[in-house]
Amino acid sequence: MTSSTNDSPLTHFDVGGQAHMVDVAGKEVTLRVARAGGRITMLPTTLALIRAGNAQKGDVLGIARIAAIQASKQTAQLIPLCHPLPLTRVAVAFEIDEAASAVAIEVTAETLARTGVEMEALTAATVGLLTIYDMCKAADRGMRISEVRLLEKKGGKSGHFKADEGT
Repeated sequence: MTSSTNDSPLTHFDVGGQAHMVDVAGKEVTLRVARAGGRITMLPTTLALIRAGNAQKGDVLGIARIAAIQASKQTAQLIPLCHPLPLTRVAVAFEIDEAASAVAIEVTAETLARTGVEMEALTAATVGLLTIYDMCKAADRGMRISEVRLLEKKGGKSGHFKADEGT
């Protein structure tokens, strides 16, 4: 049997290099908050359909919001080594950028737990953008999803992280 302690910054591997679920039993339960975002760029005509709310499949941003929230709750089933977390709040906001012909998503996820909620926020942002793509692909197969990233995290031993605006 290999030890689960590891000096590597890649905490999901033990000293023998085997993947394992990180032991969080010794960590304190604290409020954990993470914000993640991304964007989808599209043709101006596709953006107009989304803005008007009359896309063929309905309210694109409303459905994408629900999909993002649902995805956050399924993260442990999708990412093999994630701990299932009791989410206390998930908020999804969209911003339409006419000049870039894009929609930006920002997701805030919160939990009271022993481990962070970054993966839930990132999963939610990604699935929200994928839902926009799915709902609009009949009008625009060339849409591009980009810039999915962690924007901020708070709570836990590693402290506060905030992404630089330019990165």
